Amino acid sequence: MSDDNTQDEAGQGESPDQLDQELADLVEETGPISKEAELLADLQRMQAEFVNYKNRVERDRDVARNLAIAEVFRALLPALDDLSRAEAHGDLEGTPFAAVVTKLRASGEKFGLKAFGAEGDKFNPELHNALVQNPTEGVTETVIAAVIESGYMVGDRLLRPAMVAVNIPLEG
Repeated sequence: MSDDNTQDEAGQGESPDQLDQELADLVEETGPISKEAELLADLQRMQAEFVNYKNRVERDRDVARNLAIAEVFRALLPALDDLSRAEAHGDLEGTPFAAVVTKLRASGEKFGLKAFGAEGDKFNPELHNALVQNPTEGVTETVIAAVIESGYMVGDRLLRPAMVAVNIPLEG
């Protein structure tokens, strides 16, 4: 009989009903702790989801804002071109429109509008549209000879490529 008692004390030889009862008692004892841990995990998961949602909304709001700014500037580009041509011809000097042009450019810069494309710059097909190619002696790489229309960017977004004439190396 002492062998049976030794087995019972060691946890071996217990009946399946006794094991089920001990397991049920253990679950009952640790149940509330497990439920609290489960609720805490759910809360942490919901908090992480909310933070992700909030970040996504902010990012989407910034993207929508930048798209709206780009579209407004894209609509204004023909007017900016006309004002630049008038300024280049000297038609704006001494007129109130000179101040308007200055204010428009300052407003554009405030929102990240940048004009690009200048004579002598290296030609970049991603930023420039070559309307005319002039084979030229002494030229080793394609460079901008004249700017027909400036290109514009808002931040990293290309609104319009610069329309240019380029000098290209002579083939020979």
